[in-house]
Amino acid sequence: MEFLEFKGKTKDEALMQASVELGVPSTDLEYEVISEETKGFLGIGSKPCIIKARKKKTFLDDVKEYLDSLFKAMDIQTEIQMDFDEEENVLSINLEGPEMGILIGKRGQTLDALQYIITLAINKKSESRIRVKLDTENYRARRKETLENLAKNIAFKVKRSKRSFALEPMNPYERRIIHATLQNDKYVATRSEGEEPYRKVIVYLKKK
Repeated sequence: MEFLEFKGKTKDEALMQASVELGVPSTDLEYEVISEETKGFLGIGSKPCIIKARKKKTFLDDVKEYLDSLFKAMDIQTEIQMDFDEEENVLSINLEGPEMGILIGKRGQTLDALQYIITLAINKKSESRIRVKLDTENYRARRKETLENLAKNIAFKVKRSKRSFALEPMNPYERRIIHATLQNDKYVATRSEGEEPYRKVIVYLKKK
């Protein structure tokens, strides 16, 4: 937000005017005195105090500025919605726009890469670790449902064929979904093998 100019007979009055117009307490203002008030002689030649003020930037304001510049550089039009859970230290970011398929990418790889970049940028200035959850068009929930169904189908194949099955390489978040889906299965178990970014889940029969 740009600085705006406010006047008052005194600095306190100018701050009060800024507080009213900007809709925040004076303690939430950044301000600079442009010129002090002068009383003049017998009220003649008096001049008001002039300040320039704006709302103090919040953590989310800084994040919004960073995201705006990021997507402008990518030449992608997007609306940004954010919610910060202070207890869990989790920042949820949801994007909306006409080109969200580009941001999702193949199997969410572009979305994951953006989430990683944003996490790094935010945590450079943060005293405590903030976890970022980036989503668009409810992709994360849809992908989770797809992976859960995949896990159940693979488990069925393993039970029927009595042979282990290796899934395609997945990121840690997606592997956790596979593991969690089958963790209570009586007949099959899961393990991860390989090195990132080619680490994959193996579904295999439990020993009797």
